[in-house]
Amino acid sequence: MKYCALALTTILGLASCGAPERRAEAPVIRPTEVTDFHLLYTRNCSGCHGADGQGGLTVGIGQPVYLAIADDATIRRITAEGVPGTAMPAFAQKAGGMLTDAQVDILVRGLRARGARPGAFDKDKPPAYASSTPGDTARGRNVFLTFCSSCHGQDGQNGRGGSIVDNSYLALVSDQHLRTVTITGMPALGAPDWRGDVPGKPMSDADVTDVVAWLASQRQQPLSAQLNHHGDSQ
Repeated sequence: MKYCALALTTILGLASCGAPERRAEAPVIRPTEVTDFHLLYTRNCSGCHGADGQGGLTVGIGQPVYLAIADDATIRRITAEGVPGTAMPAFAQKAGGMLTDAQVDILVRGLRARGARPGAFDKDKPPAYASSTPGDTARGRNVFLTFCSSCHGQDGQNGRGGSIVDNSYLALVSDQHLRTVTITGMPALGAPDWRGDVPGKPMSDADVTDVVAWLASQRQQPLSAQLNHHGDSQ
């Protein structure tokens, strides 16, 4: 009998040793309650703008140059509302996205705190974020030849930097995107900013405005628009 009791005690002891410990479950945080900048950025921005904000598929919104030309209101508006007709979606709930206004503000403040370098461009002040005047397309062609053709070719269709006038590309980006990229460059792809195309000769505000006008003039109308225009003329 004592052997049975001993065996039963041993079995119970082994069973208790092998039983998994019950751990306290981590509290569930709703998506709208996330307030950590790094988590919000990783989930919503890094896929296109790069893990560190220095650029990837598109503009590096964490670059000091970008943060020097784009103010908080601009970054907040683009993040919240997106850019219609381009690959930039709206992220604010009121515009059909998933983020609250508070989360959009966290992203704006976080980008500024992480990447801004106040006073870093005093010597070579970058061109303005937006232009208030239309560009000169003819002059823009000459600007392109001076600053851009070494990478993109004389007609913008070839070169080590690839085609910059491909209609599939131009159909996906706005004129403002073209201006922003011309100023900030695309470091992840080896494209210099407004200072690096011609050593010792940074692009002026007028240079940027005019070359964007020329690039935009290369954008072909969609077939549907061409057909509509043809029908209207009859």
